Amino acid sequence: MADQPASLSQLLQWSITHTAPSDGAAEPSSQPTDPSRGLDPEMLAQLLGGPSDADRMRDAMAAITAPPAQIDMHNRMIAWDNFEQLIENLDNANNIEPLHLWTPLIQQLGAEEAESRMMAAWCCSTAVQNNVKSQERLLAMGGVPLLAALAVSGEEGREVRRKAVNALSSAVRNYQPALEELEKCLPAAVWKSKGLDAGEMEQVDEVIGKLREGIPRV
Repeated sequence: MADQPASLSQLLQWSITHTAPSDGAAEPSSQPTDPSRGLDPEMLAQLLGGPSDADRMRDAMAAITAPPAQIDMHNRMIAWDNFEQLIENLDNANNIEPLHLWTPLIQQLGAEEAESRMMAAWCCSTAVQNNVKSQERLLAMGGVPLLAALAVSGEEGREVRRKAVNALSSAVRNYQPALEELEKCLPAAVWKSKGLDAGEMEQVDEVIGKLREGIPRV
């Protein structure tokens, strides 16, 4: 018989484990058991026939980028919220690239609506936090200059700028190429000195703190 895909084999093993008692098993426990224990969400979705996280991510981005005549701002923000929550999971964040969702996400940093610019920056921040793969993709896709422009723009609202600064903070920590790119994008007044070490948190905090000082308070 041909080899089964790994996920299918895992599903089959999970089914056997949860339906057939092992030899010499102890008396059944009176405690309730969780039938999904040991099965990751993607495989559980396959087993139950529901949409996977990848499907949800694609659907959310489709709603985010749909024409205004098709999706109003209220539902667009629901899609943004769903997308952000999904990519809090490291595997989902790393799936942004194979799903080809980095391009539309980065494009939303220049969206007409401030709410979408804010959410795009927020999602960038979530994706790159403690995640070198996503840090690499954000840099490669040109996200650092766009976030820097939002962070220092006097025409942007407070929330857009705050989320952009948060994204930059996560993007440059322990990732030297992004910090070096950021040096090229920010005004000289932000820097006490250049050539900083991305692994030195105090140095990074100093730059990010300077950006936060420039955000208007309300």
